Amino acid sequence: MSDKKNGIDKGLIRDLANILNDTDLTEIEVEQEDLRIRVSRAGATQYVQAPMMAAPAMAAAPAAAAAAPVAAGPDLKNAVPAPMVGTVYLAPAPGARAFIEVGATVKEGQTLLIIEAMKTMNQIPSPKSGKVTEILVSDAAPVEYGQPLVIIE
Repeated sequence: MSDKKNGIDKGLIRDLANILNDTDLTEIEVEQEDLRIRVSRAGATQYVQAPMMAAPAMAAAPAAAAAAPVAAGPDLKNAVPAPMVGTVYLAPAPGARAFIEVGATVKEGQTLLIIEAMKTMNQIPSPKSGKVTEILVSDAAPVEYGQPLVIIE
């Protein structure tokens, strides 16, 4: 059913483009063996919290991920959400001191943690200055798009 020409699966490209449309993502990339395909769309510029490398999404985020933070618990209006799907790391390297800890004061733009997506390490900056009151993720844990990571008061 896929339309292959010169080793490129046009059906896969169409599927990726459909994922972009269905999820409002601006870019997606997949890698299979020696083939890497990145599909992106030009459009309205989305806000960026602070300078960081753009990273492709690994997969479409489930619709339930957006509804999950509604549960009682931390003050989610001050939560820093995950800007992508990936694996979160609280320190720059294994065994190194964490970027932040509960009670620490952070400045806007300061690195809070790293999310690895598609073998790319993406520094996640603080969207505002304030005090870290809670860290909602553990080191090396998977995170979903929009999942609350850190509470900054």
